Amino acid sequence: MEQLISLCKRRGFVFQASEIYGGLAGFWDYGPLGVELANNLKKEWWNAMVQDHENIFGIDGAIIQNPKLWEASGHVAGFTDPLVEDLVTNKRYRADHLAGVDSNDVDELNRLLEGKKSPDGNPLGPVRTFNMMMKTFIGPIEDTDSIAYLRPETAGSIFVNYKNVQETMRAKLPFGVAQVGKAFRNEISPRDFIFRVRELEQMEMQYFIRSIDQEAAYEQWRAFAWNFLKDRLGIAESNLQWHEHAEDERAHYAAAAHDVYFNFPQGFKELWGTHNRTDYDLSSHMRVSGQDLQYFDEETKERFTPYIIESSVGVGRMLLAVLTNAYHEETMDGETRVVLKLKPSLAPYKACVSPLLKNKPELVEKARTVFIALKKKFGMVMWDDNGNIGKRYRRQDEIGTPFCIVIDFDTLGENPDLLDTVTVRDRDTGTQERVAIKDLKQYIEEKM
Repeated sequence: MEQLISLCKRRGFVFQASEIYGGLAGFWDYGPLGVELANNLKKEWWNAMVQDHENIFGIDGAIIQNPKLWEASGHVAGFTDPLVEDLVTNKRYRADHLAGVDSNDVDELNRLLEGKKSPDGNPLGPVRTFNMMMKTFIGPIEDTDSIAYLRPETAGSIFVNYKNVQETMRAKLPFGVAQVGKAFRNEISPRDFIFRVRELEQMEMQYFIRSIDQEAAYEQWRAFAWNFLKDRLGIAESNLQWHEHAEDERAHYAAAAHDVYFNFPQGFKELWGTHNRTDYDLSSHMRVSGQDLQYFDEETKERFTPYIIESSVGVGRMLLAVLTNAYHEETMDGETRVVLKLKPSLAPYKACVSPLLKNKPELVEKARTVFIALKKKFGMVMWDDNGNIGKRYRRQDEIGTPFCIVIDFDTLGENPDLLDTVTVRDRDTGTQERVAIKDLKQYIEEKM
């Protein structure tokens, strides 16, 4: 983890939020490379989830919703974690983590922690429950009538827009609603870099179905998660495993829950969740709002409350998984190098263009022509003329750039047979080949 954090800071993937003021636990800023990688991941997910399906539709819901939404969903009453406080330092910790068990039972945790000390060696207070929703106020007066919450998940706005989407898109079951957006959780102890944070971005899809189709749909979206990680992101299957939630692990509304676990630096942990939420969500919102959210089948004349299969993954965790999977330290040409073997389509920069020497105007001019043409085609192309070629290669290896393109004197015709060709170096193998400038766009496109 220390190696990844160092790389992310050094090369501009992730920075500590408000770092010059000492930072703020659980909040991170994505730098120039991090935002490109995150955007590529979101684009890949959106393409696979929404654009590749004819029956899944996207929305972008507001971060702050009517607080009754969170009362209906059970978040106001039940979105809690067990908390224990160091009586000397007043630091707060997750009681279940200190006890080493997966439990929210206050009595059990008090019994397990009896006589135990905090990580600082001090006595602990009693276990209490702690709501993880972040509270705010709407309007100029801060009173109980103006309380609102930053959403703890993006799914809430999908459920309350279910009828709007179904009617405006003339959607018939089964159909899904997808969203990418920020969520906020007041974690007691954010940790493991960007793995557990207080501000996160989620990619979620809620699939509305008939109850008789729940098993088939559940397996469909389990397979989607696994295959997306493996095929679309290039993650090795050896880094993935399934975890099925036991009955005492599942949320009270869930009939089934599976997580894809990834082998993060701290071990196999949750990456992507697939959950059978039954008809809990729409039934709850109908009860609290008084609105009819049932589905009417015009052919069979049936009226019923749809079941929901949820597919949910965090952008930050996906980014951390992709970086972990891609990170390699290896020897090349007698030197140790760090290389991110990212799938080329995900890499922040698709190529880097360099003149062999930056003090030769003719090389620089030709290299700029190549650079501008490739940038128009691929967008994210880097210009690098600093240091020797070997150092430039190492810099690009560290940020995962799949192709380094060098304009040399042969490009200008010193060797007539190589006129208007360039050297293209492959990131993963280090092999180099000459490619005609006129063929560069097609060459990179095919490799990607």
